[in-house]
Amino acid sequence: MIKVVFDQAFYQVYDHDPAAAAGRMEAIMQVIEGEVTFVPAVEATEAQIAAVHGPSHITAVRREGLYEIAALAAGAAIQAAVIGLAEPCMALVRPPGHHASADDAWGFCHFNNMAVALHHLHSQGKIGSALVLDIDLHYGDGSVDILGNRPWVTIENPTATNRKSYLQTVERCLAAAPFDIVGISAGFDHHQQDWGGLLATEDYEAIGRMAVEAVRPRAAGCFAVFEGGYNHKVLGYNVQALLRGMARGRLS
Repeated sequence: MIKVVFDQAFYQVYDHDPAAAAGRMEAIMQVIEGEVTFVPAVEATEAQIAAVHGPSHITAVRREGLYEIAALAAGAAIQAAVIGLAEPCMALVRPPGHHASADDAWGFCHFNNMAVALHHLHSQGKIGSALVLDIDLHYGDGSVDILGNRPWVTIENPTATNRKSYLQTVERCLAAAPFDIVGISAGFDHHQQDWGGLLATEDYEAIGRMAVEAVRPRAAGCFAVFEGGYNHKVLGYNVQALLRGMARGRLS
């Protein structure tokens, strides 16, 4: 079974935004339990966070009383990235991260989980290049702020007006970029019954499968970090679809 990094702390309602809403994580867990192997999350160290975020931003997150939950999310992303070098893995976390820049954050984010994870791998010499495939409805401006000027990172935020074109764009991104690992910023608010109104549940399975099939011939890694997705009625099934795609891509 595919591994999912998680902690009970992610159930807590830590803020008043939609990402922290009551029942959001429960809506996912009640669908995926029994299909995945859970790995307990471990908090990122302040040094790991400070490698991509400035001291004033870290202090601001502390003042908001959100440091512990945000550091736990960042740590889970690191774990998923490390596991992802050997087998597909997902960090099922909140707060999300792709709107967190080096010195600021918005859009329900605090620390940039993806940036923390990829910087850790690169600084440890575990990867030479990375592709960030951001499938969230919203542009991952924080990831671009932190990682966009680093020559070893390629960032893709696919856009399209229909499902077929979107999946074709994802496929092209995976084929074109150099990478030792693919990090999927896994937002599900592009779904037909969420804010974006574009993708069907089966499209997330296709994305997961394409990502893993793209990394396999390169002997590269693949992991995902949970970002957006706000319709609790469909969210769990969309996460399940991505995980099934990643698992089936590994086995095919």
